[in-house]
Amino acid sequence: MTEKDEKRAKLTKAFEDFLRGIGRSPGTFPELLDTPVRAADMWMDDLLDGYEWEPKVILEGGLPAANNRGMVVIRDIFFHSICPHHLLPSHGVAHVAYMPGDQIVGFSKISRLVDCFAHRLTLQETIVKEVCDALMTHLGARGAACVIDAEQFCMIVRGVRKPGSRAITSDYAGDFLTDTALRMEFLHAIDAEEA
Repeated sequence: MTEKDEKRAKLTKAFEDFLRGIGRSPGTFPELLDTPVRAADMWMDDLLDGYEWEPKVILEGGLPAANNRGMVVIRDIFFHSICPHHLLPSHGVAHVAYMPGDQIVGFSKISRLVDCFAHRLTLQETIVKEVCDALMTHLGARGAACVIDAEQFCMIVRGVRKPGSRAITSDYAGDFLTDTALRMEFLHAIDAEEA
């Protein structure tokens, strides 16, 4: 049995225990019979699969930047994540920009980079920082920016119960941190105010 198979078996057992803990044993309720397996698969393959990805590998295979001195912006990247505080989901959009160093990468790699960090037990504030750090470290960008606009289910279904509320977080590195005009150009490109 592989390590991943062992994790999946433990998670399946945990979901069985959870259902029993709320008085809904899978053996007693037919509609719950396969729920522990389905839930374990979803958590491992869809919600927390970011742990399987390496930012360095995602950003490998870039092309020479050549004359690409301008900002590269990929906006409205849909993502979902899981908050580590209550294990509730969040979803929203990420806007990412970088100033190329020696290399550029395909736009889909930036989307994969967002999912790499978002598909973990993580805070929204952490995702923006990790995206910028990865672009600086593994792509050699001269600058990086990331803004996330997301709906946090922990603010909707518990506590303050405020549907429609959004959380906006941002991080900047390199040229975006030191050049206010560049940062404003990015924010204009994503139709945002100073974040």
